[in-house]
Amino acid sequence: LPAVIGVLSAVIPAEFGLTAPTPPTRFNGKSGMILLILAVGICLAGSASSVRELIKERVIYERERATGLSRSAYLASKVIVLGVITAFQGVILCGICFAVRDLPAEGLFMPPAVEICLSIVALGFTSMMFGLMISAMVKTSEMTMPLLVMFAIVQLVFTGVLFQVYGTPGLEQLTWLMPSRWGVAAAGTTLDLAHLMPPWDPKNPTDLDPLWEATATQWGINIFVLLVIALVCAFAVARLLRRHEPEVMRK
Repeated sequence: LPAVIGVLSAVIPAEFGLTAPTPPTRFNGKSGMILLILAVGICLAGSASSVRELIKERVIYERERATGLSRSAYLASKVIVLGVITAFQGVILCGICFAVRDLPAEGLFMPPAVEICLSIVALGFTSMMFGLMISAMVKTSEMTMPLLVMFAIVQLVFTGVLFQVYGTPGLEQLTWLMPSRWGVAAAGTTLDLAHLMPPWDPKNPTDLDPLWEATATQWGINIFVLLVIALVCAFAVARLLRRHEPEVMRK
């Protein structure tokens, strides 16, 4: 899946890749589209790898939990193994995409390819945690696919690349709950996406997305929020797993 999506991101025509355009061209809007494909691709790959992981083992978990299996150990095993798999998926996805794209000469504090790859991996990890939450929430395996599709579409809409999501009360706060918003923002700080893409309001070109500010501090904030969302999902999964345990094991 990440290999196919990586190839799809590589076939998007982009004269300047992920770098600033040369004059007289002022903007490189295709850079945002490439980031969009990377973000949605890793969201889909990460969540797809985990969305059936708990529901398919529910009967086994209930039996083993009754004989003393630790809930935290069970959840940690899923997070570690799936987290490593998702990290490899992110590296494959970025490697294929970056192989045919020009990148900025410098990053914020690391090579730009490493910074963007870390952003994509963090987004994939958080998406994987969303997949586990869906898997713990549903009653049958058949219910996972519609929720997986819905999750991917919602992430696509709220990346912040398709339309302006900041500056609108209610909508802006809603996007703060979306992993793709923070993942694209983290990669966008490395690329200075706020200046690569045309301004949303040509009459006010200085009105830029605050999450795309090209500073190491903003990159760190974006990654931190992604990890906080993943932690919240882990807590939710643990609480959802508790529903399927014998009464004596819930204490």
